[in-house]
Amino acid sequence: MSADRLLVAVFGSPVSEVLLRWATELGYRTVLVEPDPSPSSGIAADLVVRGFSELDGELAGGTADVVVTDHHRAELGELLRDALARPSRWIGVMGNPRHEGPHVAALTALGVPSEEIARVHRPIGLDIGSREPAEIAVSTLAGLLADRNGRSGGFAHGG
Repeated sequence: MSADRLLVAVFGSPVSEVLLRWATELGYRTVLVEPDPSPSSGIAADLVVRGFSELDGELAGGTADVVVTDHHRAELGELLRDALARPSRWIGVMGNPRHEGPHVAALTALGVPSEEIARVHRPIGLDIGSREPAEIAVSTLAGLLADRNGRSGGFAHGG
């Protein structure tokens, strides 16, 4: 495993289950952040915590990719605020790009400055028309790998 690859999935969900399983295959150390322990049952991760305050040591290097897998949870604003307050390489929230993400209002209500809110990526992953958890996970992981490698993640069109 590469010491510089840490994937933090926020919230136990069908997407995070696949995301964390496949991230391990790609050399990531994996963390699940789930404030409610019941949804995380059965999701395999190297570390399962209830909040970002438990990850200060893990995040110290600033190499983590943080993916919020559910934008409807009440804890969204607080967990994103806490993630933004710690060093991370990349932070993103899943959701429909045609609508403003609920994270914007949640973070604004918590007093998070707009320049910090702008650090949150949305949409995330490659645009492959993902609908199912496995498709969303593969799109997200491919997008993260492209970003880490300085690539756009698209096909090169040419003649």
